[in-house]
Amino acid sequence: MARVDLTVRGAGIFGLSIAWEAARRGARVQVVDPNGPGAGASGGLVGALAPHVPENWNPKKAFQFDSLIMAEPFWADVGQAGGRDPGYKRSGRLQPIADAAALDLARARAASAADLWQGKASWSVVDATTFGDWAPPSPSGYLVHDTLTARLHPRHAAQALVAALASRGVPILSDAPDGTAPTIWASGVAGLEALSRDIGKPVGAGIKGQAALLRHDARDLPQLFADALHLIPHGDGTLAVGSTSERDWDDPTATDAALDDVLERAYAVLPALRDAPVIDRWAGLRPRARSRAPMLGHWPGRAGQYVANGGFKIGFGMAPKVAQVMADLVLEGRDAIPEGFRVAASIPKG
Repeated sequence: MARVDLTVRGAGIFGLSIAWEAARRGARVQVVDPNGPGAGASGGLVGALAPHVPENWNPKKAFQFDSLIMAEPFWADVGQAGGRDPGYKRSGRLQPIADAAALDLARARAASAADLWQGKASWSVVDATTFGDWAPPSPSGYLVHDTLTARLHPRHAAQALVAALASRGVPILSDAPDGTAPTIWASGVAGLEALSRDIGKPVGAGIKGQAALLRHDARDLPQLFADALHLIPHGDGTLAVGSTSERDWDDPTATDAALDDVLERAYAVLPALRDAPVIDRWAGLRPRARSRAPMLGHWPGRAGQYVANGGFKIGFGMAPKVAQVMADLVLEGRDAIPEGFRVAASIPKG
């Protein structure tokens, strides 16, 4: 590539999505990652694109809502451009309701969703018998069913983005020298560590997660969220279960008894999974910014350098909107980043 308008360092979900959005706008882009696409947290198994509850609305929830609504056309374009299926489906989600108080709250949230979700999705209370054997155990006999939640197969999504970028002539390199073009650092846990060192204050850290993939075909059924677990039927006849959130570990990429516990809890939620073979296990570090929101914007003190990091559990759901606002900022000088997402929001005061 003779001339570059933008370098993206990091080939996870944020980096690849930003590169795609920039290339789609006509920019000459290169992606640089010594470990290759989807090597970090974006190479996991779960792929739940789930909304925050529809209440106490704030810029973070509005940003995520916009991104989830954008996701269907975004991933359709990616799949069409590269000829690879990212595994996207707005499959919806079921959650058990514990008791009468939780039932009242769920019904109040249904009314909030009717307003806040602008008629583009629904949050409803349904009788658990509506979903037969697929319904998770619910002490109240009722479930929350939302139609905004979607799924992606993380590895397929990364491969689809790589193929889409190739169709636009965007290279993904293992190394490249620093140039004069603007650079977006979307480099996950390593990027959080580098930024922390640069400013002399901790802005985030890696949180270990573990997940499993089972051979169980429920591709047309909604996701389940029960006992703090995501159970995600993928379109290829597999089902992902996860995940843990661990601050302490001996090996960040090793699965252990914590994942065995996740599987046992999943069997309690959906007994049919006991007969499903476990075909993959994954463990890795997910980048969480100190603010617990994505960290977007200028790298402090570095002209032409930008940060897109801290997706943690919501990175895949946030990716379309993150790509949009970062391309707006870097390519067009238009800053639409919410205050709580700015780099400064994750820098300790004093």
